[in-house]
Amino acid sequence: MSRFWSPFVRDLVPYVPGEQPKDKVFIKLNTNENPYGPSPHALEVIRDAAGDDLRRYPDPMATDLRAAISEGLGLTEDHVFIGNGSDEVLAHAFNGFFRDKGPVLFPDVTYSFYPTYCRLFELASHHVPLDEDFRLDPEDYRGSCGGIVIANPNAPTGIAIGLDEIAHVLSRNPDRVVLVDEAYVDFGSESAVSLVPEHDNLLVVQTFSKSRSLAGMRVGFAVGQPHLIEGLLRVKDSFNSYPLDQLALAGAKAAWHDRNWFEETRKLVMTDRDATADALSGQGFRVLPSKTNFLFASHPDISGAALLEALRNEGILVRHFRGTRTGNWLRISVGTKEECGRLVEATGSILSRATA
Repeated sequence: MSRFWSPFVRDLVPYVPGEQPKDKVFIKLNTNENPYGPSPHALEVIRDAAGDDLRRYPDPMATDLRAAISEGLGLTEDHVFIGNGSDEVLAHAFNGFFRDKGPVLFPDVTYSFYPTYCRLFELASHHVPLDEDFRLDPEDYRGSCGGIVIANPNAPTGIAIGLDEIAHVLSRNPDRVVLVDEAYVDFGSESAVSLVPEHDNLLVVQTFSKSRSLAGMRVGFAVGQPHLIEGLLRVKDSFNSYPLDQLALAGAKAAWHDRNWFEETRKLVMTDRDATADALSGQGFRVLPSKTNFLFASHPDISGAALLEALRNEGILVRHFRGTRTGNWLRISVGTKEECGRLVEATGSILSRATA
């Protein structure tokens, strides 16, 4: 019944999330979920919050959660914005800071929701090519534009740049918002939050989905100087004043405070990531240096599409991004040590058959 759609909706090309099959049990290494689960303390707090008080609306300002985050970051509450997952926070930022200002700059290989936001909000965009090793050159981000978006570490490549490079982009673009998307920052790279007091054009976006294992609760936040946070609040309160429910607010606050669980599980992920990268490299894969909870890998003897299907037949899901530069590459989420071992066994078996 698409005859009821507006022409604008008919022409949209939505973001396609990773496969979530229901027909059989797979080893899911395709959606960058944390294999170790949420903080046990957070789960306890969520259960306790599921009471009669749910009949009331949640705090629209997420006051307690903002206070916890800002205290942990050494900032004041007016530096923090809370949203329904980092995707909503990103959408509000695109809508609030990039309209009618020229093309938005972001890498040609990066999070594929960025061009989706540009289509949704009718923003011009320019995709800046990464180099042949999928690395970003800060010198490419200057000149006339409406804003800049950098995922650091980048997805799907997993490569991170340093704070000096972020600072270089900020200083070269003082009149444009530079959005740094740090969904994976806790797996080995440096956060640009430390640069916020020095740069009034910096907005840093993070999520509770990855390093704090709350993908199912949808909690994200932005950090920036108060004038940027106020802009996000104006957009939010023109769209949905209550983006986070009471369970999400309570669980996220508890997860933020449970530093021991956070440190323990992220270190496990990093250890298993590096071991899996070494094992795949030993099988002849080219594996990019990752500071995330996933690997980006390709093999000269088998195409990305063929390897995707072969792994699926082995009961393992990974992610394949069709495209000129990414068509021979797979993004592989880091699972448990046992799941990573099963992946390496499967790739070894597949490669043996392919080269026999």
